[in-house]
Amino acid sequence: MASQWHSQVSQKLFLARVLLGQPTPNATGDAKQAGAGADQALKQEATRQGGIELLLRGRRLLLVMIARFYQQRSEEPTSLDELAALIGEDCHEVSHLRDLANRANGWWNHLDQLEMAQSRPPTTRKTVSAENIIAVSADTGPNRSAEALLKTLDAMKMFADALEEQHSEW
Repeated sequence: MASQWHSQVSQKLFLARVLLGQPTPNATGDAKQAGAGADQALKQEATRQGGIELLLRGRRLLLVMIARFYQQRSEEPTSLDELAALIGEDCHEVSHLRDLANRANGWWNHLDQLEMAQSRPPTTRKTVSAENIIAVSADTGPNRSAEALLKTLDAMKMFADALEEQHSEW
């Protein structure tokens, strides 16, 4: 039964890879291309957000897959805390995922950041003028580049595949 969940996780990650692998158009300075450029930017943003949503859905399905490995047939945890409450904090998968959540460069942490950024409206930015220029560090949010998203996707896929292989041996 858990392998069906692995298939679901793999499907979401595959679809995210297809979306994130879309070629980005080259920017042109041609005035005729201005409208097309705006349209391309809109499509690129929709593709990126769609890929992120598929990654987040895959992560949620990964939690259900882990719960199924531990014979939790009817429970569908939606967070790492719910999974820990369900199967125990001392389980290897929970401790590994907690480590990834606490590590700045961990894929779980990256998905947490993406989910938070995707769930909130964009922050308003002050206008810059000669009178109010102050050098400050601005929070740019999580890395949403296709390269960063694909790196997270690859790490997530390796984790899911290793879990499936490990638990299918039993």
